[in-house]
Amino acid sequence: MIKAVIVDDEPKAIQSLSWELSNFSNEIDVIQTFSNPEEAISYLNSNSPDCLFLDIQMPTMDGFQFLKKLSNKDFAVVITTAYDEYAIKALKHEAIDYLLKPIDSDDLEATIQKIKKHNFRALNVSKIEEVLTNFNGKFDKKRITINTDGKLIFLNIDDILYVESDGNYSTIFLEGSQKIVITKKLKEVNAILPEHCFFRIHNSYIINLNKIKEFIKSEGYVVMQSNQKIPVARQRKSDFLEKL
Repeated sequence: MIKAVIVDDEPKAIQSLSWELSNFSNEIDVIQTFSNPEEAISYLNSNSPDCLFLDIQMPTMDGFQFLKKLSNKDFAVVITTAYDEYAIKALKHEAIDYLLKPIDSDDLEATIQKIKKHNFRALNVSKIEEVLTNFNGKFDKKRITINTDGKLIFLNIDDILYVESDGNYSTIFLEGSQKIVITKKLKEVNAILPEHCFFRIHNSYIINLNKIKEFIKSEGYVVMQSNQKIPVARQRKSDFLEKL
């Protein structure tokens, strides 16, 4: 059963599409509908439906602005619009399909098939990611696997100098002045990194203990091999010294 959410500023449009979906197919269950985009964003950022039917022309924000505000996009997006000029733009924003209003039954059937294929691929990719992550976590102590932004990144832990937080993002700084920005919070990265050589020295930093060049006790910071100075949080200082 495909769990669907509908977002449209017109209640009649929501009612019409809900009726079409429930009467046309027994494969889709409309679990939530929203006429207020902000309420929909709040819901979608903490819930994971299988697909989203999204109207483009909304007065407070258009559908593309709506998509940019989502932190969770692990579902198929179908754009609904009365104007086919939005089709190309919709597909560029990672929508798997678009439906022109009034919605045609044949078009809806084709869209449902695309949703099913999309979800099948996503399920298989998720299984592959789980296998790879578990393998690296259990058997390969020199490498980590990071799943972010639709791709897997394999990193040798010896190449990591430190990780810096930037809200919902983290930047991994590597040897050779390289860096990688990933869509994970620092606490998520901390859970992946092996405890024996990484330490969260500050709310905003995780460091590789093997890459410390100096610890300046009087000023409360470490100097990494890249010469980057990183502060040691006062409440973490004793735990940090025990790690050294």
